[in-house]
Amino acid sequence: MESTLKFTETHEWVLDNGDGTITMGISNQAQKLLGDVVFVDLPEVDDETEAGEAFSLVESVKAASDLYAPVTGQVVEINEDLEGSPELVNESPYSAGWIVKIKLSDEAELENLLSSEDYHAANPEEED
Repeated sequence: MESTLKFTETHEWVLDNGDGTITMGISNQAQKLLGDVVFVDLPEVDDETEAGEAFSLVESVKAASDLYAPVTGQVVEINEDLEGSPELVNESPYSAGWIVKIKLSDEAELENLLSSEDYHAANPEEED
């Protein structure tokens, strides 16, 4: 599945759901750098996102890190499982640890994201 993902330079991953929405989370490398995630500040459904702007926060035992919106759009779903189990971000960053789903304002923004291959080339310590 990871080869179908796109990435941001700030280590968010994006899955194009094919219906005008994307699912996003943080990369395996990002969760490793953060350490044990203890809290995810989830946005509200219907919140607007602006590509490249901080819209949420992930806190770990070591640090707090902003999440940057990979695309401009509207939050249509949040991963409520993270409220009680933020460790899902560490245990399963590319599936159960997803953070939000966003309805795209402009699907062309997906072209601005890094391919999985380009992301891994720029971040060789990232492992699948």
